[in-house]
Amino acid sequence: MLIWEVSLLQELYLPQRALFEEEALTFPLGQHLMEFCREKAIPTRKIPSHNRVTGLPGETPQQKYAQAKKTLVVGVKQDMRFQSCRPSADYQFPLMTSCPGHCEYCYLQTTLGQRPYLRVYVNVEEMLQQAEKLILEKAPHITTFEVASSGDPLSVEHLTGSLYRTIEFFGEQEQGRLRFVTKFTHVDPLLKARHNDHCRFRFSINSAKVVQEFEHKTPSVDERLQAARKVAGAGYPLGFIIAPIMVYPGWLDEYEQVLDTLKKELDLVQPLRHPVSFELIQHRFTSRAKKVILDRFPHSRLPMVEEDRKMKYGKYGMGKYVYPVETAKDMEAKMRDAIVRRFPDALIEYFT
Repeated sequence: MLIWEVSLLQELYLPQRALFEEEALTFPLGQHLMEFCREKAIPTRKIPSHNRVTGLPGETPQQKYAQAKKTLVVGVKQDMRFQSCRPSADYQFPLMTSCPGHCEYCYLQTTLGQRPYLRVYVNVEEMLQQAEKLILEKAPHITTFEVASSGDPLSVEHLTGSLYRTIEFFGEQEQGRLRFVTKFTHVDPLLKARHNDHCRFRFSINSAKVVQEFEHKTPSVDERLQAARKVAGAGYPLGFIIAPIMVYPGWLDEYEQVLDTLKKELDLVQPLRHPVSFELIQHRFTSRAKKVILDRFPHSRLPMVEEDRKMKYGKYGMGKYVYPVETAKDMEAKMRDAIVRRFPDALIEYFT
């Protein structure tokens, strides 16, 4: 099942405990994960539902969050109504939720609420069958699925192999396309997958300052860019999400340094088979997110002063604090210019 070298496991995420739904153990992947835990002496217990996890250690919000991140929950996805995933894709395709990273600003701080533990689904084949139905319904139009809408699937790929399977499935779909984004860097096994140019492999990147201050327990930006070079060499359509973009003294110079390093890496694999894509997202937060973040990271230096921001309302009436209009326009113009000067053929998909 696994396609990772055992010697790499010491560098990769390993849970301190694993919780299994009873039904998950009727699937080959569930059985495999249980056997893996036994081999690695990882404590396990059975639970009635992957949505109701109780009894994790920790007293304070910080302790509970940290312990949840050390917990792997293995379940069966029951709801096959894949949600919309605009502007990234037509549908979400969640192989898992959460990730080992402790990124302070992450929208999953509130989206996952009290469930920041890592949860993987074992009924991947059923999910792929549902995806195929949706693809056929929309044919001959292309239907796109986002795998990383609720977590980072590459972070647990050494445990599940699910991402490799999904990439190869979409490689066979004439009207189906796959997208996912990651901050993690152990990409080598995926380089061999038969993607047939149907999967856009994206990396979340940021300035060194933002990564160091707010993206805890994740690879450095240089490590991500080195991994991106490997992915480009394997012929994948390659993309980058620069998010969240933050304005601070010297911010533009630092983001340009990242783009310079990226250009040097990709110049080693020229010519690229596909134009590089970019998605640009300014830093934003909600009142609820601010409370959760400060509970979990009480010494956070995230810029979350409401008076410095503008309230922006979404289509469901939910409000979030973004940069003032003029600041955002300046940010977008400068980032677009910085990208195009280095990557004239780049596809800048959106700024939000």
